[in-house]
Amino acid sequence: MNKDALKKFLKERRDGIAPESLGLTRPAARQGRRSLGLAQDQVDELLNRARNTYQKLEAGRYKNPPVDLLRDIACLYQLNEQEWTALCRYARGEDPPTPLYDTTGYAVPAAWEDAVTRVVAPAYVTDASWTVLAHNQPFEDLFIREPPANTMRWMLVSGREQLIDWEGAWAPLVMPQLKAALAQRPQDQVLRGIETDVCADPASRALYEKGGASIHPDGHERPIRHAVEGDGWVTMCAAQPMASPGARFMILIFRPDTQPPMDRPPLLKAP
Repeated sequence: MNKDALKKFLKERRDGIAPESLGLTRPAARQGRRSLGLAQDQVDELLNRARNTYQKLEAGRYKNPPVDLLRDIACLYQLNEQEWTALCRYARGEDPPTPLYDTTGYAVPAAWEDAVTRVVAPAYVTDASWTVLAHNQPFEDLFIREPPANTMRWMLVSGREQLIDWEGAWAPLVMPQLKAALAQRPQDQVLRGIETDVCADPASRALYEKGGASIHPDGHERPIRHAVEGDGWVTMCAAQPMASPGARFMILIFRPDTQPPMDRPPLLKAP
């Protein structure tokens, strides 16, 4: 816990909320001054918590506060995802287990479209459903047909003809991603539809039910058939727009070569 940062962060957010906007009376402050915002006991009242619960948290005397309390406070204060992450780090010393809002991950800042078009290698941005939001021309050139509208569906259902050794090099790594995403976002109808199509094929269903632990492709190297350059290997570099947990930014480094990639250091580290 970072007591000083937590106190400053919470007080600033609390002071920014007018009690009248929530149907409460603005409390009188000390020395006859009006309070800047909500009183601490009003936060307890709004969250249906025991008296002094919030005061204890803001003062830094609540060790390991439960995530549900922090989430209720974050929603009351209308924090964004980055502020939600900061709150959990200040109060618990860790990142939040899930995004704050169910809608997070389905939209990214428009600047990402400009960023993608300036990448030389195939690059694209998807939302939390793997629906493509932006891509560049090298990404289009990769595909035999039209570029996919959804990369998860393409990898598991419609794009197998381009994915060399689909059953061994692709499906066992991609299917756990789908399963993990649905565990976190069970109401996502796009992902549910992909799961339905995967399970409709007996061979795919067996691989899907087998499971696995891979949940992201960052650094993976897999064999693929490029529409223009032929067979080769693609190295996947994955990142996440910080304002949109669940969305992803992908750069694909393609090498036209029938041989497996050369060994390389697994991690880059500062000296």
